Amino acid sequence: MRLYLASTSPARRALLAQTGIEPVLVAPGVDEDAAVAAHEATLGRRLTGPELVSLLAVAKASAVADAEVAGRGVDGFVFGGDSAFEVDGTLYGKPHDPEVARERWRQMLAVGGGTLWSGHCVLDRRADRPGTGDGATHRPGGAGRAGTVPPGRQVPTSTAGDGLIAEVTPGGSAMVADGDRVVAVDSAVLTFADDVSDDEIDAYVASGEPLEVAGAFTIDGRAAAYITRIDGAPSAVVGLSLPVLRSMLLRGFGATWHDLWSM
Repeated sequence: MRLYLASTSPARRALLAQTGIEPVLVAPGVDEDAAVAAHEATLGRRLTGPELVSLLAVAKASAVADAEVAGRGVDGFVFGGDSAFEVDGTLYGKPHDPEVARERWRQMLAVGGGTLWSGHCVLDRRADRPGTGDGATHRPGGAGRAGTVPPGRQVPTSTAGDGLIAEVTPGGSAMVADGDRVVAVDSAVLTFADDVSDDEIDAYVASGEPLEVAGAFTIDGRAAAYITRIDGAPSAVVGLSLPVLRSMLLRGFGATWHDLWSM
């Protein structure tokens, strides 16, 4: 069974490869800034962290799901993901510019930490997929951590009626399944070392590593030494929560994790 990764992220591909899954990488070609701006204009307000990452995860998966890959249609599951780091109520994506990255690090260290939001969307494009059910099913929790979303409570979704996830407790997760689409958000609360110097910030920014990653840091690279605690799935901070993805496939489509292993 194939998994199409609507991303060219080396980190996401490496995460899947480490678990025995070799995804088909497809660049989604989504204008993220335009998608966010349009949705915020519709809502008349700024997106929450869970809304932003679920919106872009859906956009990326949708862009690939009905495309041709290597001259043929998609046959398998399509995964789209997105990440944003929230510090003291402000959402940060990729800084791109060294001075922006440097300033973000100063702000993050001044606060001491933040919440990493990781959005996930899986679309079922298996050629032999079974018929879809009647309507949406709201499924609390996701990766099974106690206290994430209380059983029996509907997951808060966007007021625009788009099925995006609006609220998740920091450190928790939530999932919404609807026919051949499952959307989930996982999160992790990070604590930074309290003695990181300006020289260390300058050296890290000069490495180039923080410029093209959400929040201006990675835990699987040079910044790992500056992070003292992670409350949540470490893989979510890298860019793809493996426990949540497994749960999405199993609970949304009845597909087991080992169905995707490359034999």
